[in-house]
Amino acid sequence: MVANIDRQKVRDSFHRQATDYDGHAVVQRRVVERLIGLLQAEGVRPARILDVGAGTGSLLARLRDKYPEAFAVGADLALGMCHTASANLGQEGVQLVNADAEKLPFAQSSFDLVLSTSTFQWLTTLDRAFAEVHRVLSPGGLFCFALFGEKTLFELRSSYKTAINGGADRSHSFFSQSDVLAALQRAGFTDPRVISEIEVEFHPDVPDLLRSLKRIGAGSAAPVAAKGLSERRVMLEMMELYRMRYGRDGAIPASYEVVYGVGGKPA
Repeated sequence: MVANIDRQKVRDSFHRQATDYDGHAVVQRRVVERLIGLLQAEGVRPARILDVGAGTGSLLARLRDKYPEAFAVGADLALGMCHTASANLGQEGVQLVNADAEKLPFAQSSFDLVLSTSTFQWLTTLDRAFAEVHRVLSPGGLFCFALFGEKTLFELRSSYKTAINGGADRSHSFFSQSDVLAALQRAGFTDPRVISEIEVEFHPDVPDLLRSLKRIGAGSAAPVAAKGLSERRVMLEMMELYRMRYGRDGAIPASYEVVYGVGGKPA
C-alpha cells in the first residue's frame, strides 16, 4: 500500500491539465505502445473493451485501429480527460464515461478485455480497483495493464529525502512489483504475470522536470511545492543534490519504472 492519496486533488489536477497532457506525456506514450505489443502476444479478439483511466484516449485510439469491430468504453475520473478523449476520438464505436476505477458503473461480466495505462499508481490500494476489474470482466476475459512502480522518480525522491534530513517525507510513493502481483492474486485472477521495465526521459534541469509533471497533472508525484523560507530552502537543496548526483552532459534523468501485468478471469 502507498501513502494516503487525495483523490479529489488527483481528479482536479488531471481535469485542469487535460488539454496539455499529450504534449508532455512522453513516457506515457511509450507505455501505450508497449502495452499494445504485449496485448498482441496474448492473441485475444475481444468484442467489448474497457480502458480504465482512459485519459485523452490515446490507448483507445490504438485499440479501435486494432479491433475495429469491437465496442470500446473509456472510463476516467477526470471529466476534462473525458471531454478531451471524446474530442480526439469522435463518437463512432467508443463511449466515454466519467467514473472512478474503484466504483465502475458497469454490470458484472460486461467486457471481454479490460486495459489500463499509467492510472493505478494514483490509488492508495490496488485491491478495490482490481476487484472491480474482475467483476466487470467476463469469464475467460483478460486484464492487461501498466502502472508506475516503486523505482519511479527515484532520483527526485532520493534527493528530496536527503534535503529534508529526517523531516516529514511528503513525496509520492509507488507500488512494488510484488505488491502488484499479490493484488492480482487476491483479486482472483488466473495465471497472473508481472514484469518491470525502466523508461528514462531527460530534462535540462529539475525545475523543468517539476513543470513537466505539473503539466500532465502528475504534480502530486513530486514533493510539495515550497511554502515559506524553510520549505524553499529544502527545495533548493533538493534541486542542487539532484543535479550533483545524477546530472550529466547538461541534463538530468528522470526514471520511471513501468510495471506491466496480465491476468485472466476463470472461464
